[in-house]
Amino acid sequence: MTSDDRARIEALIRRWARAVHAGDMDGVLADHADDIVMFDVPPPHEGVRGIDAYRDVWPPFFDWQAHGGTFEITELEVTAGEDVAFAHALLRCGTREEHERRPERRLRLTIGLRKENGRWVIAHEHHSFPISEEEAS
Repeated sequence: MTSDDRARIEALIRRWARAVHAGDMDGVLADHADDIVMFDVPPPHEGVRGIDAYRDVWPPFFDWQAHGGTFEITELEVTAGEDVAFAHALLRCGTREEHERRPERRLRLTIGLRKENGRWVIAHEHHSFPISEEEAS
């Protein structure tokens, strides 16, 4: 991994997270592969495949955020090879009330990337929350 690739990928992911928080659909879709696969917290639980299906899941999340939700990276680690890379991150994602009730809770994010024509693109996203002890029982 070169530090240049790592920096490019980190900047790409931070740009994407800012676009998600701003409700900027063009920014959210930028730097994604046409055949993106995403597994997310809300349904569909079998995931979404393709950029059109990926686009379709965002409007309800943008509506939720417009009512006080947050989406902020708190930790980000990137590992990159010559033409594939992955990153994992923790994010504050929730309402003010949720953050007050469980301040330690973080959204877990794993991203898979590949280099296409010399440019890094996101080919896979996986978003999840840990299950609390009371949710598990």
